[in-house]
Amino acid sequence: MIKKLRHKFIAISVLSVFLVLLVIMSAINILNYSHVVRDSDAVLAVLAENGGQFPKREGSFKRGSKNHSRDWLFEELSPELSPELAYESRYFTVRLGSSGSVTSVDTGRISAVDTDTASEYAEKVWKSGRKRGFLSSYRYLASEDNGCMLIIFLDCRSRISSFRSFLVYSVIVSLAGMVAVGILVLLLSKMVMKPVQESYEKQKSFITDAGHEIKTPLTIIDADASILEMDCGEDNEWIKDIRAQVSRLTSLTKDLIYLSRMEEEKPQVQNIDFPLSDVITETAQSFQALAKVQQKTFRVEVEPMLNLCGDEKAITQLISILLDNALKYSDEHGTISLKAHSKGRNVCIEVFNTAEKVETSELGRLFDRFYRAEKSRNSQTGGYGIGLSIARAVVDAHKGRITASSADGKSLLITVIL
Repeated sequence: MIKKLRHKFIAISVLSVFLVLLVIMSAINILNYSHVVRDSDAVLAVLAENGGQFPKREGSFKRGSKNHSRDWLFEELSPELSPELAYESRYFTVRLGSSGSVTSVDTGRISAVDTDTASEYAEKVWKSGRKRGFLSSYRYLASEDNGCMLIIFLDCRSRISSFRSFLVYSVIVSLAGMVAVGILVLLLSKMVMKPVQESYEKQKSFITDAGHEIKTPLTIIDADASILEMDCGEDNEWIKDIRAQVSRLTSLTKDLIYLSRMEEEKPQVQNIDFPLSDVITETAQSFQALAKVQQKTFRVEVEPMLNLCGDEKAITQLISILLDNALKYSDEHGTISLKAHSKGRNVCIEVFNTAEKVETSELGRLFDRFYRAEKSRNSQTGGYGIGLSIARAVVDAHKGRITASSADGKSLLITVIL
């Protein structure tokens, strides 16, 4: 239990760090990409407003439509644009007619693209119908200019390369951070879990010690009841009641001690190869008569030649607990079935019983200590609500799985995979 709790703590811690880093790195890279796009669009806007050319450094240029007659100096356009931008940028322009045919191409400011390639890029943009976007490593902007369509392509290789490098480095740093956090959590988790482990050990020790201490007075009470029975006769109802309650307490004490031992970190199970089919069949036979007395249908389907490496005594108790639970909580004249078959390299054991009503929302609690779904039948069934807890402990000790399900709310199916 403590081991599982520690693993959950480590998993939750690492997952939390992963989610936080994912959000932070995603936000940073999205902002970085937006910055690349914004800067590229700002350069393209300057070029589009000046017919595909940068304004001269010492001169002025006109911005906007014909209604705007105010001159804007290059430095006043945007404080973020460098005065060296005209010399740093590599771009080419293509003009298209109204039918989409190429009328002119200017590749004088770039050496990586020739006229044919520029025309091919322009035709792709024309067919896409988009005004701006990325084509390969070029950011483009399409605008109207003197009755023609002017498409400006800006070389963004350096910007995109920087963005990709930052993305890769951020992922590497994030993964390294996650590994570091995982190692730290792994080393410190023992210290964090230590108080919980000590409390759990004390609880198990208390149950075991208290169980052994209770055994002595119960033995004495049973012996005294036997002596009183000799004096008062076997028909004395008070003595019968004393002996019945002593028997119940003794059985409960044994179950609690057994459950405590099975839930230890390394339970003492004797793993040997044994014929599982024979064990299941023999255990089921002892319940056939009880089912017949209760007028319930009991079916057994066991695949022959099933073998298992485990604790035969514990597995026998597991089958007994599941069948006893099915008989106790099945409805009147109900049906109980036991199936066992191979499932790949595993063995699957299924115990089914019909019932008056099964709360599907409480199926997960069936394996909790002292939990009984049908509280109104407590006095009739005589159970303690601890049997399925022992069943889960036995399955866990054999590194298996046990689940409860209900298809229609009027039946219960407990499945064990070993």
